[in-house]
Amino acid sequence: MPPMSFIGQVSKVGFMEKTATVTVSRFIFHSKTGKRLERSKKYLTHDESNQLRMQDTVLIRNCPPISARKRFTLEKVLKSPEREREALHARQAAEAAASASTTA
Repeated sequence: MPPMSFIGQVSKVGFMEKTATVTVSRFIFHSKTGKRLERSKKYLTHDESNQLRMQDTVLIRNCPPISARKRFTLEKVLKSPEREREALHARQAAEAAASASTTA
């Protein structure tokens, strides 16, 4: 079987060592009403370096079984709002320190 890959959002992290729960959503159309419905499924994902944080958008790929329920591994972090926020705070602190040192 060819490797499957999904793009999902980290919904649970930090409760298990080297494991994160990724929620993958997809849209289907109802057969009678034609309305668009959202369906989601959660996958346990292997995160070797414990780098994932809540709300990260990630690419996961299937792999040989790692444990009883863990069949996916982290391929790439696509977007990390928490890391972006930390980088922004660090940049602002550096600018504040630089402006304070030039005025003093």
